[in-house]
Amino acid sequence: MAKDAIVSDKMASKFATEKETPYTRWVASEGLDIISAHYVPDLNTVELKPWARRGGSAVFINHDASRTSNDCYVCEIPKGGKLAPQRQIFEEMIMVLSGRGSTAVWNDAGAKITFEWGPGAIFAIPLNAWHQHFNGSGQEPVRYVAVTNCPPVMNLYEDTDFIFNSSFDFKNRFNGEADYFANKGEQKGLLLETNFVADAVNLPLIDAKERGAGGGHIRFAMAKGSMNSHISQFPVGTYKKCHRHGPGAHVIILGGEGYSLMWPEGEEPKRYEWKVGSMIVPPNMWFHQHFNTGTTPARYLAFKHETVSVRNAQGVPKAWISMRIGGDQIDYADEKPLIRTMFADSLAKHGLEPRMEAAYEAELPDLPPRSAA
Repeated sequence: MAKDAIVSDKMASKFATEKETPYTRWVASEGLDIISAHYVPDLNTVELKPWARRGGSAVFINHDASRTSNDCYVCEIPKGGKLAPQRQIFEEMIMVLSGRGSTAVWNDAGAKITFEWGPGAIFAIPLNAWHQHFNGSGQEPVRYVAVTNCPPVMNLYEDTDFIFNSSFDFKNRFNGEADYFANKGEQKGLLLETNFVADAVNLPLIDAKERGAGGGHIRFAMAKGSMNSHISQFPVGTYKKCHRHGPGAHVIILGGEGYSLMWPEGEEPKRYEWKVGSMIVPPNMWFHQHFNTGTTPARYLAFKHETVSVRNAQGVPKAWISMRIGGDQIDYADEKPLIRTMFADSLAKHGLEPRMEAAYEAELPDLPPRSAA
């Protein structure tokens, strides 16, 4: 039985004035819409509205479950055009969906650098640094998707002049370093310390058997911010282990096709089909699981805020730890039979078969015993 917690109109009217926030009012004042959804079939074709202040077109995508932690927006720069310069007291991570261009970043001290990007590039805007995006083509628009932690900042200060016009350089975040946006970085375990990835679609990954399916994984911490991201990939005929975590993870499909299941504890899974350009935003502590039904490896990028990562005392995200020992990941051995039958049926429609036996067997040596409870 669904548990949407919908009450009577009479009761809802008592809280009507509390539904909107400084953040939602700011988006409306920009002349833009908020798509309140946890699934967008295609970011490349989602409808945009003119964003007069910036000089482009955009739409915000922000489900109720993540509205107070972070948000997402899709923006288009017209062919041969540019966006107006902006600085902001909130963080922003960007992935280019289509088109080519460049970005200039500078501070009040006069340090300025410019770097170029194309489809699949990922970078972050240093906190309160001036920046401006340019479309390098006169033939086609640029479209990008960005995730920011604007909502808590806007709700805290409720002062756009302070948020967008504060003259303070966070020199520990950005001080005009010439190689700041160089396509390089230092690998520390799963974490790649970098401020720019030129091609997220083809970036080499690191083995991460803990998430199942023999997949690859890599994590980013860009521009010394509190927001982070990761890329995961899993082979043909396989699927990831189911897990749950906090709100605000924006999962963008970079390669392959398949579906995801999502559900709150105690309810039945809901299915969401995806392809390149789709986005899935699991609501707070909803279980979710990703399945590759295509003929190529499936790859996705997850932009998120640190609040997503509920961690244990050792700093390990509980989404990577078996529920058998208090984590938030369901082992293959404990998943419902429906999961496997649905996957097999979906593959059969494409003339494919599951390739999961090795993954099932690989988890057994480290599988914790079931608790008596």
